[in-house]
This record gives sequence, structure tokens and C-alpha cells, in this order.
Amino acid sequence: MNVVTEYDPILVTPSRLRAHHVMGSNDKLDTFGHQLKMTEIKMTNTTILALDLGTHTGWALHQLDGTITSGTEHFKPQRFEGGGMRFLRFKRWLNDLLHACDHINAVYFEEVRRHAGVDAAHAYGGFMGHLTAWCEHHNIPYQGVPVGTIKKHATGKGNASKDDMVAAATSRGHCPSDDNEADALALLHWAIETQEV
Repeated sequence: MNVVTEYDPILVTPSRLRAHHVMGSNDKLDTFGHQLKMTEIKMTNTTILALDLGTHTGWALHQLDGTITSGTEHFKPQRFEGGGMRFLRFKRWLNDLLHACDHINAVYFEEVRRHAGVDAAHAYGGFMGHLTAWCEHHNIPYQGVPVGTIKKHATGKGNASKDDMVAAATSRGHCPSDDNEADALALLHWAIETQEV
């Protein structure tokens, strides 16, 4: 099975996830010449997944060798799909990601208390419900983290803007394609630096 990423046209397969240990650079090429965005940080014995849930889900994965892979997945319903198809694609993507990295020790997700509209609130609730059920099914511990906590850790301000979050991720050596990926990266760094995972 493959994990398809929106920010790059490559397929991230289990062998590619394991084969790319990045030595201090954000950008590397895989064996096919496609760009991979990874960053090396401290070595741990855990695989951590951080998610900014939504129709455009930002994700960041800390792997056993210390590399971080990140991106944004898009789960917008297609023209003739029912409303539940986005959640089925989200669950399939989680399964593909789990298969690609063999195991995940912990999942952290951005816990949103206030939404811009009803549709966004319904979508977030659906993604959170499917994520927590998936984690329970696979016996993976999970934790929601308030938005203000993530922003304060990343920028020093609990009400940081999207641009501030992208700038904070860039200052850590990442190259986020959008604010969703930047939020997931900030959440991942919060988990690595403050949680005993």
C-alpha cells in the first residue's frame, strides 16, 4: 500500500520511508529524483504522528531514526461522492501510513474548540471521531492538544497567525507547503519536547 502526498507527486512507500535518513538538510531526492521534505532531529525510540485535522489535514511523522516527514492530505468530497466518503478516505490514508512505517507509538491532534462555521465543525468532529476510533482499534495512545498551547510553544504567542506558524516551522528547518502542515509540525515538536513518549 502507498501513502499519497499532495505536496509532492511521489508515492511514499515503506522502503522509501526507511531509506531516507536526512543529514541536516530539508530537501533530498529519492531514487526517482523526486523531492522529499524531511528534517533530522533527536533520536528517540518512538514513532509519533501529529495531525491538524480537517478537509486539508496537515500531518507530521517523527520516525525511529529521528527524521520528520510532513505534508498535507486533502479529503475534499468529490463531485458525486456522499459526505461520508471523505472519512473513508481518511481512514484508508491512516491505514496506509501505519503500514508504511510499521508502527505508531502515539498520535497527537490539534484540539479545536471554536470553528468558523457549522460545516467546519461537522467535518472536524467526523475526522476526530474516526481518528480516535482508529487509534482505539490499533491500541495507539492519542491526545488532543489545544490550539493555543501549540501556538504558544511554537511562537511564544497563544494567538499566533497562520503566517507566524509557517515562519516558526521554517525557522526549525522545515519547508511547509501551507499552514496546515506548519501546525502539524508545531504540534509534533511540542510532543517531542514536552511529552514523555
